[in-house]
Amino acid sequence: MKRFLYPAFLVGAVAASFWLGHSTAQAQARNRVFELRTYYANEGKFADLQARFRNHTLKLFEKHGMTNVGYWTPNDGPLKDKALIYVLAYPHRESAKSSWDAFRADPDWKKVAAESEVTGRLVGKIESVYMDPTDYSPMK
Repeated sequence: MKRFLYPAFLVGAVAASFWLGHSTAQAQARNRVFELRTYYANEGKFADLQARFRNHTLKLFEKHGMTNVGYWTPNDGPLKDKALIYVLAYPHRESAKSSWDAFRADPDWKKVAAESEVTGRLVGKIESVYMDPTDYSPMK
């Protein structure tokens, strides 16, 4: 349960800070769905995972209609230097599915994934939670 509370708190804090600087964008996108994802890096692969996101993945997400909301790493505890936590936004749930399908089929992604995993898989486990904003959420 403690592992779930940390990402939930993090999403709330970031949503509030994002809202303060992006009220116009929020007004234009009322029915978005958000996805909280946590990647657990395999031993010795955390730096490689971050490099892949930094250098390739964010751009590919955008190419396929995913909005990069934010990316975080835990400061301490057992997940420090082992977990990448991020939030994506989509116009609606159906667009999330089509975006992921297009992303996974993208030849550029397949090339990046293969090149970054020459010495082994970077991620051992992925958790994904789709979230709808509440009626009182500053970010919608």
